[in-house]
Amino acid sequence: MKKKKIVFYSIIIITFLIFIMISTLVYKNIMPIVYSKSCMEKECNFSPYSPFSINKIVYFSTANAESSVNQNSSFTINNLYQITDIAIFINNNSSGDYTNENTLKKVTLSNINYTLIPNNGEPSLYYKNLNDFAKNIFNLDNKIEKSIEFETTSEDEFDYNTPVLYNNCANPITLSYVNSNIINNYTLSNDISNLSYDGSLLKKCNITLNSIACKIAFNIIIENNLDEIYTCPMTLNVPLSTESSTIYDGTLTLTDKVDYKFIKNT
Repeated sequence: MKKKKIVFYSIIIITFLIFIMISTLVYKNIMPIVYSKSCMEKECNFSPYSPFSINKIVYFSTANAESSVNQNSSFTINNLYQITDIAIFINNNSSGDYTNENTLKKVTLSNINYTLIPNNGEPSLYYKNLNDFAKNIFNLDNKIEKSIEFETTSEDEFDYNTPVLYNNCANPITLSYVNSNIINNYTLSNDISNLSYDGSLLKKCNITLNSIACKIAFNIIIENNLDEIYTCPMTLNVPLSTESSTIYDGTLTLTDKVDYKFIKNT
């Protein structure tokens, strides 16, 4: 009888150990597969699609200054400033088929800040009239602090003096970055002839490009005509040089092909 009990308990113990081994194998090998499948199903149900993106940014950089001519025919430079016009093109990926989903109701630039501040000068950002793009002018009344909101329209014509965008994304967001007071009371020798009021002034005044380098960060927030909200965080490097030219040449134009995606807010 005692021997039978020993055999019985041995079978129970062995069965229990086998159960533990099988459970461990299931947990280590089968459960990750089940979990992975569950994650894949969730990813399949999540759509990364957005009707909006940014695929092109155009920059135009130059410089200007106030100046006076001295009695000895030398020039004194005051408020030397560097200006970069920025055109940000929103792509609604519509192929001409406009819907409430891919048209604009409201566009806002928010949380504007400088992630790299120039060593020389005082950086500011302005709204720029599209008709004045690549012109060495900016409107002091259009200075942007932390945010700017663009109205939208479907009218054939409107006044570009105020921040307005076509609701079908036909015109870009236009801004002017201005770094003012880079140098003041700087006298150029009287042997300088044909002084040009452009980026070459920076070189004549011994301003290094590194000293005026700047990065601007902000969020572009789009509300479409379904009242859906999409956000795109951006950081822009103010262009002062390319592989073939620099702002020292007078002006610098750069068309930057980018791929910024908007994310739908949930």
